[in-house]
Amino acid sequence: MMKKRGSKRMICVFFMLAFFLLGKNSFSQTTIVGVVKDSIHPLYSVSVVLEDKLEKSIAAYTYSDDKGNYTLKTSKVGTFTLLFTSLGYQQKVVSITIKEGQKEMNVNVVLKEKSISLDQVIIKAELPTIIIKDTIRFKTKYFAKGTEQTVEDLLKAIPGLHIGTYGKIMVGNREIEKLMIDGDDFFEKGYRILSKNMPAYSIEEVEILKRYSNNRLLKGIEKSDKVAVNLKLSEKAKRIWFGTIKTGSNLKKQHELRGNLMNFGKKNKFFFLANLNTIGKDATGDIKDLISPFRFDEPASVGDDEKLSNLLDMSATSLNFKKSRTNFNNAKLASLNAIFNPTKKIKIKTLSFFNWDENDFFRNSVDHTTINGIRFTNTEDFQFTNKKRIGFGKLDFSYNISKTKMLESTTKYNDGTEKGLSDLVFNNVLARQELRSRNVLFDQKTTYTNRFKDKKVLLLTGRFIDEKAPQTYTNNQFLYPGLFPGFTEATNVQQQSKNQMQFIGFTAHLLDRKTTGNLLEVKLGNTFRKDKLSTSFTLFKDAEILKTPNEYQNNTEYQNNNVFLKSKYRHALKNGGITVKLGFHQLFNQLKFEDFSENKHPFYINPSIGFDWEINSKNKITSFYSYTTTNAKVLDVSNKYVLTGFRSFAKGTGRFNQLNASSLFLNYELRAWNSQFFADTYISYTKNFDFFSNNILINQNFTQAEKIVIKNQDFLNVNSSLSYQFKSVMIPTIKLEMGYLKFDYKNITNSTVLQEVTSNNYNYGVQLYSRFNTFTYYIGTKWTTNKIATSAVTNSYTNNEGFLDLSFVFSDNFYLEIQSEYYNFGNLNTTYYFLDFDAEYKLPKTKFTIGVTGKNLFNNERFKTFSISDIGTSTTEYRLLPRFVLLKMEYRF
Repeated sequence: MMKKRGSKRMICVFFMLAFFLLGKNSFSQTTIVGVVKDSIHPLYSVSVVLEDKLEKSIAAYTYSDDKGNYTLKTSKVGTFTLLFTSLGYQQKVVSITIKEGQKEMNVNVVLKEKSISLDQVIIKAELPTIIIKDTIRFKTKYFAKGTEQTVEDLLKAIPGLHIGTYGKIMVGNREIEKLMIDGDDFFEKGYRILSKNMPAYSIEEVEILKRYSNNRLLKGIEKSDKVAVNLKLSEKAKRIWFGTIKTGSNLKKQHELRGNLMNFGKKNKFFFLANLNTIGKDATGDIKDLISPFRFDEPASVGDDEKLSNLLDMSATSLNFKKSRTNFNNAKLASLNAIFNPTKKIKIKTLSFFNWDENDFFRNSVDHTTINGIRFTNTEDFQFTNKKRIGFGKLDFSYNISKTKMLESTTKYNDGTEKGLSDLVFNNVLARQELRSRNVLFDQKTTYTNRFKDKKVLLLTGRFIDEKAPQTYTNNQFLYPGLFPGFTEATNVQQQSKNQMQFIGFTAHLLDRKTTGNLLEVKLGNTFRKDKLSTSFTLFKDAEILKTPNEYQNNTEYQNNNVFLKSKYRHALKNGGITVKLGFHQLFNQLKFEDFSENKHPFYINPSIGFDWEINSKNKITSFYSYTTTNAKVLDVSNKYVLTGFRSFAKGTGRFNQLNASSLFLNYELRAWNSQFFADTYISYTKNFDFFSNNILINQNFTQAEKIVIKNQDFLNVNSSLSYQFKSVMIPTIKLEMGYLKFDYKNITNSTVLQEVTSNNYNYGVQLYSRFNTFTYYIGTKWTTNKIATSAVTNSYTNNEGFLDLSFVFSDNFYLEIQSEYYNFGNLNTTYYFLDFDAEYKLPKTKFTIGVTGKNLFNNERFKTFSISDIGTSTTEYRLLPRFVLLKMEYRF
């Protein structure tokens, strides 16, 4: 084992040395610096372009900072032209010659003012980045490395964008609203289907749209901080059918087949895709955002957060490393999507999605529990196979009645089934589990928008949702003799559940933008939700029904009718504004059990006040304070136990509950697209005056949790991200991330005494990034410390992880990418190393590309993690996909 680990370290050291040696050869660059002024003052945001006279291509570009300083770097030699361009000034052209070995050159210029004629605009040179009001445009050829396969890969290279968890596209700490193609949106919040599958080569320009409005009639009226991304196609990719077919195999179990077929015309657009793979790839991202997207505080939004949750879930645990390493899959995906414009006023979007997948998952765990002087250890050996089928369809209809009136309708239908089988060895007892689940959803939403005056708009919205989520769970072992002492002869158990929900909602929303810039919003509405929860838990002796314990049978009907009036007023200041909100809610709640019925009509007010201040074009501060009252969900009010895990039972409070909380949020953002320095820091504090906790009975073979309402809980979250672009060649961009999360909670565990628990989480990390003509490196490391303390015990651990990604573009036809990772778990004294690579070669004068991909080259078989809680510690080991090398071929047409 030591020899194997030593060889891995030697390989990692080799790649580190190769990185620095190759980097050293790439650092023979010339730095051009200078100051741009008018006759008196330095000029800000002047475009500086270095153009190769011989090749007539742009070698580098930048913008001047607020002191007029600029810096350019190039590894080329020869004769060049420096072009200095700024609106309102005459363009300055300077010829320079860069000699071999020249380290630095100083070029200062003075620009002369000129009058602007709006009748004719002549563009002298193509700029890599163009900023026009709220739109930032990036020419992709200046940012792409040449190794990008999908849109997701391409967006990683665009400044200001980064790819978050499960493929979320982020601008700062905000997820984008949608990912469009030439202004049309296929997938809304489910855009990861597009970003993970559409080929990158067809994209000519990426647009970041700030202050974006999902409804065109709200543009210039609503106060929006939303961001969207628009992909502009090259002319070669418009109005023609094109696509790719990519296949790969190692002639064993691993294979991949991926295809795209698309056509983007003026009137109609089509995007078809298919993906089959057994290499752990997730082709869809999180499809829940496609089926049930959620938009917070969006005009015309009603019912976005109305959905059902499964009572039981045996699926894989969320991991802190790449999911693809543990995803033993056999995925089949097909998606057919189209946008039609039969007339100038009508737009129809159709989306269909079919996904079949079979996943295997392997996990071993050892749990050490200490409660009130009682100690025990549980061991689990878990092997799980899940067969999943999802069919989803969506129809969007938009009718532009006039320039000021619009009707929109969305109809969705989803039907998904899952069948999970597991072999579980629990404390040396073999148990066979089976879970059958289904989800059927029908969702209809209609919105009418009328901009009846220049700055006034009325939105009328209606929505109906019907969702059902039945489940059947069986376990061929009886693990709870201590819970049912009179039925020790039981041999197996079963739980059947029917969880269904109906929702009807209507809102009328008025937005009135005053001539002073102030904004008044009034929203009147009514929502009605009805939940039915029916569960039946049965003890069997072989095939004979032995007992249906009364305390484990649920028949709950829960209705909530909410009549509300929400008002919002934003008073505009010179560089910001103050926003006051008041929400008035009159509830009509009804709770029914088999032998009990109760009605309550609570009334409450939710106030909020916020402040935003744009200090200047770069700096912005946002803050708000709110006081909220929320209504309990059906699982919070159920009065009998439900099986939620193979040995876990839970029940609600058996009565109505409204929970009160207050929140304080402060955010500082320093961001300018042509600035060297980026910063984003926020502080969030929440005080829950009432919160749900648990009165827990923990036994070695089972756990019972009954919800209780406890007073006073605190959450504190501090997060900061800093990025700086140095003028140094070796380390041009550095990013620092720091975070702190503290929360406390209280529960009762195997006693009558309320126990206070405090959890602290610290994380901090650093990343370095640099890109040269043919070589790119990206290196980073992160530490995470978790600490949980009670009056009796304190547990903590510190983990460290890091990565080094190297990219080499040897020619227009050949590239190589190497990705390495390491994970160190302090309490386990264990370090894991991973190494992957990807290489492709485009055959000259053909449409074929051949390649090879290698995963898990160190052939790690298992991955062990450590976690803590207020009652003990847990060590969990996961089985990993074995090492494989895949031969690939791609055809573009």
